[in-house]
Amino acid sequence: MTEARAKARPEPGESRFAQGFALFAECLLTGVWIAVAALPLVTYPAAFAAGARHLGRRLAHERGGWLEFAADFRAAVRHGWLVGVAGWAALAVVWIDVRAVRDGLPGGPLVGALGVLALIGAAVAGLRAAADWRPGASWRSLLASAGRRTVLDPAGSFLLVGGLAVVVCSGWFSAPLAVAVLGAVAAAAVAVEERYRRR
Repeated sequence: MTEARAKARPEPGESRFAQGFALFAECLLTGVWIAVAALPLVTYPAAFAAGARHLGRRLAHERGGWLEFAADFRAAVRHGWLVGVAGWAALAVVWIDVRAVRDGLPGGPLVGALGVLALIGAAVAGLRAAADWRPGASWRSLLASAGRRTVLDPAGSFLLVGGLAVVVCSGWFSAPLAVAVLGAVAAAAVAVEERYRRR
């Protein structure tokens, strides 16, 4: 464990291209880990939190691999599964809302649009909370502060909306491609949170 926390030094003479490609490959691998950890469906917030922590270690040039990811996932899933259940409940409410709009509910288009926008905002706040998660952190407080950052940092929020759109389009094109892209979305969430902290 001590070795896992030791700083990893970049290889001497390693080009920036090689470092960037190594990070890209790590994002793809992390996407696979996130997808596997999210298979029970309600564990996706914990999976993203563990993936974001793993990529944060990689960016800080710290050693860490599957075992550290699994330990973070176990810690995050203790209460994170409740966030996953709430996310699925929100999706069900919006789906019912959209069905009602399609059936001709008066004022439906406005209500449907607001529901979809609220769901997108909740997804962005969830990603930001997962990127900010640390062992022992309360998901409730993480989500509250992430909700504020989602509104106060629209540029970062739009970046994450774009990342989610890429996952959806990738899944529509090829499901295995969407799995790998999940890691890139986790990396984007880490970058957005780091950018917000440095403002």
